[in-house]
Amino acid sequence: MVTAQEPSHSLAAVEEMSFRRLVDSITDYAIYMLDSQGIISTWNQGAQRFKGYTAAEILGQHFSRFYTEEDKLAGEPARALHAAAHEGKYEKEGWRVRKGGERFWAHVVIDPIRDEDGKLIGFAKITRDVTERRNTQQALLESEKRFSLLVQGVTDYAIYMLDPQGHVTNWNGGANRIKGYAAEEIIGQHFSRFYTPEDRSAGLPFQALKIAEREGKYEKEGWRIRKDGTRFWAHVIIDAIRDENGKLIGFAKVTRDITERKEAQEALEQAREALVQAQKMEAVGQLTGGIAHDFNNLLQALGGCLTMIARRTDQPDIQPLLQAGRQAVDRGAKLVQQLMTFARGESLRPETLALPDRILGMAGLLERVLRADIRLNTRFTPDLWPVDLDPTQFELAIINLAVNARDAMPNGGSLLIKAENVTLPPGNPRGLEGDFVHLSVADTGTGMPAEVKIRAFDPFFTTKEVGKGSGLGLAQVYGLAHQGGGTAWIDSEEGRGTTINLLLKRSHSLPRQAVDRSRALPKAQRGGHILLVEDDPVVASTVAAALEDAGLMVTRVVTADEALPLLAGADAIDLLFSDVIMPGRISGIDLAQEARRLRPGLPVILTTGYSGNVADAEGIRILPKPYRIDELVDVLAREMSGAKPLAPVAESQP
Repeated sequence: MVTAQEPSHSLAAVEEMSFRRLVDSITDYAIYMLDSQGIISTWNQGAQRFKGYTAAEILGQHFSRFYTEEDKLAGEPARALHAAAHEGKYEKEGWRVRKGGERFWAHVVIDPIRDEDGKLIGFAKITRDVTERRNTQQALLESEKRFSLLVQGVTDYAIYMLDPQGHVTNWNGGANRIKGYAAEEIIGQHFSRFYTPEDRSAGLPFQALKIAEREGKYEKEGWRIRKDGTRFWAHVIIDAIRDENGKLIGFAKVTRDITERKEAQEALEQAREALVQAQKMEAVGQLTGGIAHDFNNLLQALGGCLTMIARRTDQPDIQPLLQAGRQAVDRGAKLVQQLMTFARGESLRPETLALPDRILGMAGLLERVLRADIRLNTRFTPDLWPVDLDPTQFELAIINLAVNARDAMPNGGSLLIKAENVTLPPGNPRGLEGDFVHLSVADTGTGMPAEVKIRAFDPFFTTKEVGKGSGLGLAQVYGLAHQGGGTAWIDSEEGRGTTINLLLKRSHSLPRQAVDRSRALPKAQRGGHILLVEDDPVVASTVAAALEDAGLMVTRVVTADEALPLLAGADAIDLLFSDVIMPGRISGIDLAQEARRLRPGLPVILTTGYSGNVADAEGIRILPKPYRIDELVDVLAREMSGAKPLAPVAESQP
């Protein structure tokens, strides 16, 4: 230990010398003394090592030379001595300067030294170079700061901490954005407030913490609540945080709003379901297309036989049976028509309709569909606007609704068919705007549960027993509403009845007059000659018999190959009535074209159990199967009313 004076050789001096040698040997600390004014009076090897001064250079100098210029200007050295003298100790960290001007970070302790009388005689000063430690701490702080900035900068994830009991202890910007709470609003609150009431009642927040504590991690998706009360679908991860001794000190929680992803997944699932439904419809279409012709032939034969029986008997007790048989044929025909419409995508043929005329014209049919204990009422706004609809599909829709209402009123009730004009402004809840006719069919029946109402318009969905419903009735009604440029919806509650609502776009065309079903059909001309081409023997015999009863002469053949010689012969043919699909190389359409070539102006009517679109595309009249015999007679009479029997075209001679 170098001092300003030589020590004495007394025992005390020897002990002092030993102590000085101990201090001098310390190189990790600068240990030296100052007089009461701050002048350096001793200097050890540690001070020389990291301050750079030898004893000869520094003894007698003021200790303030180790301070930075800014600290000296601020009076920090004098303040340090004053604090040590008056408070018994001064301890602080700060920048100090080495001999070469290089700065280092120092931990400084200054203790006052007093004599036996308590008089201040100087200071003991210990300085340690802790630059490396500070750099490490700074690096750690910088790392923590960068990490904090990183976490705070993440806006797609809510990242925050919970204490062991689940209270929020910090909050990032993503949590603010996703959940809507500012940090000062949520820190200290329990994280269970983000859960739905039903999840809180089930204890899910606490279960999540228990699982995270037990297994180290909890991960799940579910509904969460924002500050404004709206719900979002969240992906949640909770990790347990433990100290070096394994003690639980809290949880790290990461939440992501994946509502859009969930909606996209649901949309994809709906698309998949739609694809499956489309494939199912296609399969039904293929099946229906395969059996429609034969099935309609059977219905045609049954209907023809019933008509013939009705014409040849007048026994009253037979009439209810005949009526029941006709209704069964009609239901079968409608079922095939529905299947063809949905499964094969048949195009509809809209006409401008006056709804009151159409519905009132169906009153007799609707009363037969409904039971005697069900009262039918109608209510129409004066000057009701016309609409453009396929008349057959419209009547089928009304019948479907009447049947559903009847089944929903097992103990009787009332059915109200109402229509009124409405004008929808832009932005209304229905998503439509303009002039519409609001048609509603309301019953007083049992109503629909919510889960049934949601699916009621789905094709093939039915709550009826097997064999009592096809599941196509309301789907057909929904399709009709959209064909009419509008939409459909259901108002229903269990025990309070059901109202089916249709919005139909207003038409600016004049409506056609509805068919008066009560008027007599025209009688066929006596002596008219019909060439009937039909491969089904039952259908052919019943149709031929019915036409002969109507006063027509009928020539029956099975194929087009058999019909062509008759058309080319000398016999007068007044009308060709042929099936479209038949055995042989020539179809009904080909036969019709050849007949027109051989006999220009010859009326031609085709019939088929398939779609009539192909035949119509050729400009040929089509009569769908199954048809009523009186309907057929009516069509034949109208077609032949202005036609004369024509001879075949003479072949040109070579």
